[in-house]
This record gives sequence, structure tokens and C-alpha cells, in this order.
Amino acid sequence: MARHIQFDRLGGPEVLQVREVATGAPGAGEVLIRVDAIGLNRADAMFREGSYFLQPSFPSSLGYEAAGTVEAVGEGVVGLDAGTPVAVVPAFSLNEYGTYGDHVIVPASAVVPRPAHVDPVTAAAVWMAYITAYGALIDEGGLLPGDHVLLTAASGGVGLAAVQTARRIGAVPVATVRGAAKRQALLDAGAAHVIDTETEDLVARVQEITDGRGVRLAFDPVAGPGVDTLAQAISPGGKLLVYGALDPRPTPLPNAAFYPDLSTSMFTMFRVTADPERLRRAVAFIDAGLSDGSLAPVVDRTFGLDDIADAHRYLESNAQTGKIVITVGHDADAA
Repeated sequence: MARHIQFDRLGGPEVLQVREVATGAPGAGEVLIRVDAIGLNRADAMFREGSYFLQPSFPSSLGYEAAGTVEAVGEGVVGLDAGTPVAVVPAFSLNEYGTYGDHVIVPASAVVPRPAHVDPVTAAAVWMAYITAYGALIDEGGLLPGDHVLLTAASGGVGLAAVQTARRIGAVPVATVRGAAKRQALLDAGAAHVIDTETEDLVARVQEITDGRGVRLAFDPVAGPGVDTLAQAISPGGKLLVYGALDPRPTPLPNAAFYPDLSTSMFTMFRVTADPERLRRAVAFIDAGLSDGSLAPVVDRTFGLDDIADAHRYLESNAQTGKIVITVGHDADAA
């Protein structure tokens, strides 16, 4: 038996329950993992409350990220053996698999070896954020050394990963926050400039920072009417990539009446994780950054598996800077 987090109805963190479930053996193309740490993401909370693009089938599990050790592999799985330290990347449907448990089965295509120097908590905080950042800024955004990139709502896990990713290739990350409380954390993470949108004019500050050129790329999880302002901060021929919808209002085509010279599109990390070659490149880039220290996930706080509801409440408070991670004890195994 394994301990899994499940829920039977949409709602707040209180719907999450710890249950004993039969894990079974991994099927063809699957891997059974003994989980040591689980990464939390905004998508988890949205899935739980019914605002995600995918609706849950009950009883439902959830979770895209985890780190642990392979316990068994199914037929046809190669390159992963029992005892191998691994991490799980977001490359599956939450209606088919989930990582919220002490032992979970996931597709082998979503499992990557974990370098010996990367501990489970760090590994559980990596993949959603850094694949999203790499995929948008480099794979799809074409960011180059010397380019300015505008990162809005940048104090979350993806924002901090994007700051470090931009720095790693020699680009110039310009981060935004609401209020001054998280300014220093962004500067410490490597942001070249931090704009407080509550007290500063975004467009004016970007023009000042870039000597009037504007940024080459804007990477935004907010969406809504604010994209119109972002468009004014982008240089001619630049790009606006929207990867979230924190603002529930409709998102207009930026400055449609004036036909600004920029391309606008939605970005989803699954474009990378669903393509084996793009995922291979992303994993190679991120592993190299973890090895040389240029990519270092920021973990704000850890919770135990039994405290999953409190962890989700903290996730939804927006008080964190960086990643929230669940640590999984295995005292029963030792007994």
C-alpha cells in the first residue's frame, strides 16, 4: 500500500485527503518511484478547484513533479533501473498520472536521471519552472546574449527560473513585482533591474533601461488587459509570450487598432515535454546549469505530506518567493 493525496470534489485545499491505496506494478512503459520530495505548482491548485484547462475525473490525484528513486520498471523501459535516483518532469495528463504520494507510477518518458549532486528537494523544484523558462526564452523565444527580456510577476518559481536562464546565456532580465517586499530577492536571484509596478511607470522604466529600444521579449503569466501595456515596452519585431492567466479577464490582441510590430502567442511547456528531441535539449541545458551553479532553484518553504492542505493554502497566498516543496517521510518502510 502507498499513501496518496486524492480528492473527490472540486474545492479549496480542504478537499485534499491522504489515503492508503494499492500502487500495483508498473505496466509497459511505466516506472514505479519511491518519492522523497514533490514540487507544487499553480497548475495543481487550478486543477483541484476546476479552473485548469483539464477537468479532474474522481477520485483524482494530482502533481506534475517529484524526485526519488526507481523501485521497479515495466516492460520496454530501458536506461532506468531499480535504485536509480530520478526526477519526474511534467509530461503527462493529470487524469492519468500524479506525483502526490510516497510511491507513484509514472510514464518512463517523464522520468529523467537525477545527478548525484542534486538532492531530492532541489530536484523536485526544478523541472516545471526551468523547462518553462528554457522553452519560452530560448527554444521558442530565440533570446540572444545582450537582449533585454521583461519578466512579469517574476517572484514565483518560473519567474526566478527565467531570471537565471536569461543570465546564463548573457541576456538582461528585467523583472517586475507589485510592491517592494520581493525586490531584493529578485536582485539576489540575478535580475539586472526590478520594476515595482505599484510605484513606477512600466513603459517609461523599460525605455530608460533599454535606451529607448524596448525589450526583445516579454514573458508574462498574468494576461488580461495588461498585455496592452506590455506591448508598448517591446521593441519593433519583438515577441510577447503569455504562459498563464492570473488575470481572469479577457486578453485582447495588444494595441490591435495600431498593429504593433510584434508577435504575440500563448506558450505552454507541454510543447517541449511532448517532443522527445526538444525535451532532450531542455534537460541537457538544465543539467548543465545545475552542475555549474548558474541554475539554482529557490525553495521558499517545505511541508510534510500530511500538511498538503496547508501547503496549498500557502501556495494560493502568493506570499512565497520561489518554490514550495513537499518532503515525504518513509518511517513505515524502515520499520
